[in-house]
Amino acid sequence: MRRALVGCLALSLGCAPVGVFLLLRRMSLTGDAMAHAILPGAAIGYLLSGLSLTAMSLGGVAAGLLVAVGSGLVARSTVLREDASLAAFYLLSLALGVLIVSTRGSSVDLLHVLFGSVLALDDAALGLLVGIALLTLATLALLYRPLVLECLDAQFLRSVSRFSPVAHYGFLVLVVINLVAGFHALGTLMAVGIMVLPAATARLWVRGVPALMALAAGLALAACVVGLLLSYHLDWPTSPTIVLCLGGVYLLSLVAGRFGAWRQGQHGRQRHLRG
Repeated sequence: MRRALVGCLALSLGCAPVGVFLLLRRMSLTGDAMAHAILPGAAIGYLLSGLSLTAMSLGGVAAGLLVAVGSGLVARSTVLREDASLAAFYLLSLALGVLIVSTRGSSVDLLHVLFGSVLALDDAALGLLVGIALLTLATLALLYRPLVLECLDAQFLRSVSRFSPVAHYGFLVLVVINLVAGFHALGTLMAVGIMVLPAATARLWVRGVPALMALAAGLALAACVVGLLLSYHLDWPTSPTIVLCLGGVYLLSLVAGRFGAWRQGQHGRQRHLRG
């Protein structure tokens, strides 16, 4: 449980701020697609070296980047839009990854890949999660201004700065490596939850980008702690419990958040009466 808590802290500090920029760039579903896209690379790493942290991580990063670049090239050279090409690539990747693990491993291995093993993190896995979190925070600090500007007006950034491609592709790399980190702890089906749900919840309470990043990380950590405790005392699977806690806070914020449905409805009625 202590190791799981440290791993969840690292994931909260790395994944949640990246999720904020995914949200602001309207790429939340892209994050979900990329989470599935890393599966065949991790599965091939598993096929070659078993449950090797290094092999599965390198395979997952390679597969994720391959799908991201491949879908972009298809979108630029055919009539297909990027969302359609990305969906096609990630469906193929998910099916291929499940096929590899199912035919070469056991049902236990398949469950480990799909739903993670946050309660079985060893020193090497914790080192990887902490290292990715520190790298993510350092990169976001370095690319903060171009990333924010790209969220507002990507065309303007390309016209005034040579850092536009650095920010764009650097951000995609951050998404992939954080999904790989989440994959080791929560599994490929749950990894994107700790990236997208805290960001979406924070957006219902605050507006500023620094506040969004801080609140998203805090919400992710709080949900991880509650999810770990619930899974321990109720004997529930840990990864889905954590994601359900994140989802519960999101649903509550939809109603009671500062920019949620109830507050926005009240504000709209008052403005109409004044008019």
